[in-house]
Amino acid sequence: MWVMVMFDLPVKTKLDRRRYARFRKHLLSKGFFKLQYSVYARPFESQEKSESIQQAITLETPPSGFVRMLMVTDKQFGSMKNFMGKKAIEPEPPYRQIMLF
Repeated sequence: MWVMVMFDLPVKTKLDRRRYARFRKHLLSKGFFKLQYSVYARPFESQEKSESIQQAITLETPPSGFVRMLMVTDKQFGSMKNFMGKKAIEPEPPYRQIMLF
């Protein structure tokens, strides 16, 4: 299960830029990585495990701007097509679960 966070936040004032930076740093501190500009993703073992992180992101969302969270399966994430211009590029490596014996 992957959680993708997509956001458009205002950056017109110094306060807006500070809020944008704080939100972005919060995502990074929670293990998200940048897929594209203002699109971050993180894998989770299950939907249940992602819910507390989603709640934390909700609490850190700035008062203005737009934030969207989307959950997709490993299979859906892995079937994403990536292009740089017209050239297809390899996607991010799949998430590998740790198995404990």
